Amino acid sequence: MSGLPSTLTAARAPLAVGLMGLAFVLLALSGVAFGSTWIPLDQVAATILGAGEKTQKIIVLQLRLPRVVIAALAGGGMAVAGFLLQKITRNSLASPGVLGVIDGAALGVVIFLAMMSNESNALVTSIAYQPVAAMLGAVAAISLVFILAGRQSSSAIRLLLFGIAVAAVAKSVTMVMMLIGPIYQTSQAARWIAGAVNEVNWGEIQITAIAMLPVMALAFLVARKLPPADLDEVSARGVGLDLPVFRLLIFALAAAMTALSVAFVGGVGFVGLMAPHLARLLVGRNVYAGLIGSFLLGAIMLVGADLIVRVVFAPTEVPAGTVTAIIGAPYFLFLLMGRQRHDG
Repeated sequence: MSGLPSTLTAARAPLAVGLMGLAFVLLALSGVAFGSTWIPLDQVAATILGAGEKTQKIIVLQLRLPRVVIAALAGGGMAVAGFLLQKITRNSLASPGVLGVIDGAALGVVIFLAMMSNESNALVTSIAYQPVAAMLGAVAAISLVFILAGRQSSSAIRLLLFGIAVAAVAKSVTMVMMLIGPIYQTSQAARWIAGAVNEVNWGEIQITAIAMLPVMALAFLVARKLPPADLDEVSARGVGLDLPVFRLLIFALAAAMTALSVAFVGGVGFVGLMAPHLARLLVGRNVYAGLIGSFLLGAIMLVGADLIVRVVFAPTEVPAGTVTAIIGAPYFLFLLMGRQRHDG
């Protein structure tokens, strides 16, 4: 009988992942169906598969489906980054936003747009370089956090405190640069900073997907070594893991994943905090199920947030990131107070 609870726990993970996958598919179809014009779900599916009228093809394939796809990629990517950060720091409060990665990536993009814009606010280079700028900004931000933390960089609380400070500075510099310009698509910049998915096209989605695939594959490849990272350095060395080097690898992966996620969508907050935390509650300690569950929940959150703003605020375009911020900020405070009670 002693093996029964562990068997039930092991069976829970694939069931939970399957249910999350089903929920995502239904929500994604709903995200394409809802809008100024309602399109039945069966017609949505038919149009995606190549059938449907000309008008429906324009609405589905050019207007609604791109924002659903980029929301899924961005939300899922930020959630995976959050999962990696929470796992390696052993802190449920760690996330790309709290550690300054999102704001660093946003600053990198704004610097790129400012440097590569002419006096007419036209971009003088390919937009395909925007994820590279985001990645440089994200890596610079998280590197600065480690430099400021110094020898105490193994302290999760110290990293979080410096991450919040770096995020605040990056956000301030970003706003100043937006004001002094010139910046390509300045009118869209404020909404982009808040996290908006409605201006993304299929070319930008292709860039995001192609760049994200190897990073995601590497995250799954190193995931098998994540459980020993919960141990201290001496114990980890005993099972053949160089924890300081491995920690740097995980932070680099999280920074790259975050940068790719926000490059065209903007700084969507708190998805990387909430999704991994909820995934662990649903699937338990299974690392691979946690990664997949985090990606699905992150995708569900951002697709759902975009659907909410489209339905509630139509015809005004409101950034989806406002919904995640409204929900995520109280959730962060809840986790913070819970941790304070735990620490006494």
